[in-house]
Amino acid sequence: MKKTTPNPPETPAVSAPISHIFTIAPNIDTETLLVHASETLASLNAITTDLAFELEGSRRHVALAMQQLVVLGELLVNRALEHLDVPDVAPATRH
Repeated sequence: MKKTTPNPPETPAVSAPISHIFTIAPNIDTETLLVHASETLASLNAITTDLAFELEGSRRHVALAMQQLVVLGELLVNRALEHLDVPDVAPATRH
């Protein structure tokens, strides 16, 4: 018996131009970027948590793992923001 479908099936080459729809203005300061990153991660945290509780089994475990990675990202960004808030003060020298 002859197989008529190639293994794997051939797919037409799709060449779509890369589009830069979303850009970040080059003059945005680091604190603003981190604040927006933190807010984005907080939103993603809420979305993945909601999704996880709609799933069961291994898919739920994957969603919860994703949620934990998002929380880790939030912690890292928030710590970076704390470092920006701390003024650079030279320690007092004793004479």
